[in-house]
Amino acid sequence: MKHIAIVEDEKMVAEELSLMLEKEGYRVTQVKDFSHVAEEIFQIRPDLVLLDINLPQESGFTICRKIKNKSAIPVLVLTSRDQLRDEIQALELGADEFLTKPYRKERLLLRITNVLKRYEGRANLLEGPGFLLDKGTYTLFYDGTSVLLPKNQGKILETLMQDFGRTVSKEALCEAVWGTSDYIDENALQVNLTRLKKTLSSLSLPLTVDAERGVGYVLRKTEEKT
Repeated sequence: MKHIAIVEDEKMVAEELSLMLEKEGYRVTQVKDFSHVAEEIFQIRPDLVLLDINLPQESGFTICRKIKNKSAIPVLVLTSRDQLRDEIQALELGADEFLTKPYRKERLLLRITNVLKRYEGRANLLEGPGFLLDKGTYTLFYDGTSVLLPKNQGKILETLMQDFGRTVSKEALCEAVWGTSDYIDENALQVNLTRLKKTLSSLSLPLTVDAERGVGYVLRKTEEKT
């Protein structure tokens, strides 16, 4: 049973969507805490997110960017905003579909079906800004190119991507690569990080892995480097 998360602050609309989707055989979760939407989405790991733009805490645009920066969870924006610039912005941030309210039930269900079909078999994929990483094989896909990363580099990149833009401790990286953080081999970790940086650079990926002295490492887009 496919799981759909609804991020909609108008209670009646959310209830209407829930009833309709449950009748169609979907499992539904309504996100009701709008202060930490992306975090809740990462916890419940739905197969699809129905996302409104006008929300009381963060905008749907911000939430879409957060979801897409850290995951391959598909996002269907469902909103009363019908300006072309809103649709373009949502799609540029990674939204998979954009549909305006009021909507026809048949159209919405078809869009949901099509998005879910496109994502079948992508459960192992982590989505970064403009690239994908297969967690099963550690194959990196970017701009029509695929590169099979060595296992240690792949594990480091996966761990950094899961906290994209935030510092990941040396202990967490060692745990990911060697299964323990009891003994941290700084040299071995640094060698693998250096090799990963060279790989990212060779692909011209707009990414950088920066050291936070005494703490760990952070993966961020190159233009975000300070």
